[in-house]
Amino acid sequence: VGRAMWAERALPRTNVWTWPGYGEPYFLPSWLFRALLWPFWAAGHAWGLAAWRWLTTLGAFALLWRTARRGGATGVLPLVVCVWTALVYRQRSQVRPDTLVALLLAFEIWLLEARRLGGRVHVAWLVPVAWVWANAHISWHLFLVTGIAYLLDALVRRRRDPAAAAPGPLPLALLAGLAAMLANPFGLETLRQPFEFFFQWRHEPIYRGILELQPITWSVDRRNGLALLLVASPLLALLRWRRRGIDLAELVLLAVSIGQAVTSQRFLGTFALVATPFLARDLADALAGARWPAWLARPGARPAAACAACVLITLPELARPEWPLGIGFDPAAYPSAACDWIAANGVRGRAFNAYSDGGYLLWRFWPDRGRLPFIDVHQTGTRRDRDLYAAAWSDSTAWLALDRERRFDWALLRRPTAPSQQGLIDVLDADPDWALVFADDAAALYLRRTGPLAALAADSAYAHLPGGNRRMAALAAGVARDSVARAAVRAELARQAASSPRNGRALSLLASIEGLDGHWARALELLQRAGRLVPNLPLLAERKNSALAHLKAEQGARAPLP
Repeated sequence: VGRAMWAERALPRTNVWTWPGYGEPYFLPSWLFRALLWPFWAAGHAWGLAAWRWLTTLGAFALLWRTARRGGATGVLPLVVCVWTALVYRQRSQVRPDTLVALLLAFEIWLLEARRLGGRVHVAWLVPVAWVWANAHISWHLFLVTGIAYLLDALVRRRRDPAAAAPGPLPLALLAGLAAMLANPFGLETLRQPFEFFFQWRHEPIYRGILELQPITWSVDRRNGLALLLVASPLLALLRWRRRGIDLAELVLLAVSIGQAVTSQRFLGTFALVATPFLARDLADALAGARWPAWLARPGARPAAACAACVLITLPELARPEWPLGIGFDPAAYPSAACDWIAANGVRGRAFNAYSDGGYLLWRFWPDRGRLPFIDVHQTGTRRDRDLYAAAWSDSTAWLALDRERRFDWALLRRPTAPSQQGLIDVLDADPDWALVFADDAAALYLRRTGPLAALAADSAYAHLPGGNRRMAALAAGVARDSVARAAVRAELARQAASSPRNGRALSLLASIEGLDGHWARALELLQRAGRLVPNLPLLAERKNSALAHLKAEQGARAPLP
């Protein structure tokens, strides 16, 4: 979308992104973020996006570190806390509008905290922050929550101690910020979005199935210290309340951010950011009277200990194989080879796709109207479209109803990873109206056998190979007992393996066929290639050992008699 805005020097006001609602009025959320992101990509591609992540993350945590220092957390302790909370923030640091919001939230907290502690910082800065926030992301309500938390704190302090600083112009600054938010291309629609989501959209089946809108997945967060952070932050806040009096701003912000994070993973990053300055301050306050070993008093000892602590707490998270360190894209995460096939073979018409692939289809083919996705990541479409789409992945009746209404010409589906997974892809395998024409580790492409793609479907269809798992057991049994069927399937697997550089599953199946024919050297070679592409391939190690054992047995049998 950023590329389109820069190319056309205009903000799209109609839907040019999905084919069912093409030309209808379109609300474009986060338009400012998209416009800002495009120059980073244009300048450095993957490295440009990495630079965006580095700049926004380091900028946000630098502001939060400075806030903690101003609050009394001196020394190296705030740095250790920043590393800890950054581990939680890490999973929400994808290149998306939240990264810009992190910078805005950190700046607002720094500004209000500095002002509360007597700093000469004018609250008028809140007005441009509010404007940027409303034009960058629909989470603008967090701006008001943060400002109101500090306003309530100022009122309570003033009531308890008449000598305390008055709220001053803060209420006016918040009202001015709210007015500035209306200065956006979509007016009141922008401010209505969070409420519309909370009261309406989140109850729709399509939204209930989105992982990031679900409660915390502890299998993902067991190594980054999230559980301890959720306990330590409010506990230390309560202990500080007992020693120094209530900090209402801290308590309100923690209550809101923890409540959001527990109910929706989407807000884990917000919680990590909010917790950072207060946790560092409260922890430093709690440890102020502690007795430390004498060696920590030596020059350089505390920085060295802090560095060691930072390394140690990150090791469990950095050792995760599914999130390797590096700059670039995971090829298996995108249907790139399937889109190459679509482009090379002239596939056009009414597409069906997973909404997570809508952005990639647009990236590859926009503005070609013949290759627009059915749905994008913002779940565009009518309410009926969204409900049938959500049900279609597990309910063949819903798929048939959606297909009958929209009459799709081609369907791009993600292939299930686990052998036990079944769903829409198995429905299309069993439907004679659809033909599998391409499949690799990332995606499977189906064409309708009737309509504008009928000739291509007839020429390119796989006669034996399915895209899903349901028919795979029957195929394996037939191949094992019938050498003629085995030869036909081998030819199709060879074609499938050659159609994409990432086709470990096809190589794995080819290895099984080579094993049935006693070609163990070839089987072992194919398994090794498959393992490099799909390291978590089921029973990979056992199958390699079996092939190696058969190969050694063959070589032993051929050895000359002594």
